[in-house]
Amino acid sequence: MCGVFGIINHSEASKLTHLGLHALQHRGQESAGIVTSDGGQLLQHRGMGLVHDVFPEQQLERLTGKNAIGHVRYSTAGGSALKNAQPIAVNYSRGCLAVAHNGNLTNAEALRERLEERGSIFQSMSDTEVIVHLIAASVQHTVEDRIADALTQVRGAYSLLFLTEDKMIAVRDPRGIRPLCIGKLRGEENVHTVASEPSSFDLIDAEFVRNVEPGEMVVFTESSVRSMRPFSSMPQSSCIFEYVYFARPDAVLDGISVYEARKNLGRALAREHAIDADLVIPVPDSGVPATIGYAEAAGLPFEMGLVRSHYVGRTFIEPSQSIRHFGVRLKLSPVGSMLAGKRVVVVDDSIVRGTTSRKIVKMLRDAGAKEVHMRISSPPNQWPCYYGIDTPTRAELIASSHSVEEINQYITSDTLGYLSLDSMKRAVLACRTAPEPPKPNGNGIHLPVLGPSTPEDFCDACWSGNYPVRFIPHSGQRQMRLMDI
Repeated sequence: MCGVFGIINHSEASKLTHLGLHALQHRGQESAGIVTSDGGQLLQHRGMGLVHDVFPEQQLERLTGKNAIGHVRYSTAGGSALKNAQPIAVNYSRGCLAVAHNGNLTNAEALRERLEERGSIFQSMSDTEVIVHLIAASVQHTVEDRIADALTQVRGAYSLLFLTEDKMIAVRDPRGIRPLCIGKLRGEENVHTVASEPSSFDLIDAEFVRNVEPGEMVVFTESSVRSMRPFSSMPQSSCIFEYVYFARPDAVLDGISVYEARKNLGRALAREHAIDADLVIPVPDSGVPATIGYAEAAGLPFEMGLVRSHYVGRTFIEPSQSIRHFGVRLKLSPVGSMLAGKRVVVVDDSIVRGTTSRKIVKMLRDAGAKEVHMRISSPPNQWPCYYGIDTPTRAELIASSHSVEEINQYITSDTLGYLSLDSMKRAVLACRTAPEPPKPNGNGIHLPVLGPSTPEDFCDACWSGNYPVRFIPHSGQRQMRLMDI
């Protein structure tokens, strides 16, 4: 997962992009970058680390121009290195181009080999660079047509922002796997912004306009907005894991409130896996809304029995397993006075390898908990994600080779209950707002009708193994040959 943000036609584009990326920091903590356009050239800065570390004030002052795109990253395709940071900015025969990508291409390796046979030289291991080379090789005339030509050749998940000397272009893949939305700065007629989540808009005083629809390309200039449909339509496959874990709770994605969806997941979990207990506690922060819903449906007190240090990042997206192990102990502390002698229900959003849950159960028992009942607001994770979430290989996913009771024994909880796949989908869909009818809104952008409306409109591959887009595996020899040391 990564986060993208862009803005066009504002004198402080780099500073607003910097703020927008702050609101997307939860989507990636390895690197950050901003590219701006002053109408004649692109200026860029990328660095490893968090947004506030990569962009001191003096660096933002150097990024002049009225248009900008930005990116926060954690690695899926390509390693954790500066050469793989985004946005990627290039000069080629048709001018300047920068691209920021959220998602993952499933046929990137095959395309890379074909391009290299034709003479392309790659500078990174990022699958996004494949898109850049395809655009450069296109014989189409306009940049929009070259981008469309390139994207008809790729498969997988992509929410993309492109920046040229005078345009910003937003594209979402035909299945709408990763989110992307459009906003407009309040009080400004022609200042538009695009982000992975609408939470970015609140920080810069922009209003949410709508989501970029699956398979749509939106072209922004300083005076106009134009929508195109260059791709064949496909069934929608929005990533339901966004609602379970990844998106910020205050986000509304494709007409569904993430916060309300997580509360509803907790309610459904309580109905499926009721237990006699004294209190319900979350694994903070991502487990909090589901715990509120569970406590409400179960009629049990909600308590913050685990205190989180907010000076530690999200352990799920730390690239190193050793860092992830250390982060659990550094991140969470039990409240012993609340837990002593109590029967405790612990609600979390997922169990991946099981090591984190095992440590949490041990912490609670050491703090005096009489019983520990683990409840998970999603089904067992049995399959890796090939569309932009850095889940482990199937062999590393504990649920791929162990039953629920075996996992329960491994994490040493008294009982373990997962939410069923059908209940998860129904719980999320129940929070969908009624779509508005399409109509002009005065700036060239029509309001959408689309969004997940049936259980089949979600991608659930990490639980079911039903992949909407085929993944083409490769040997990994290229990564070994080009590995940084």
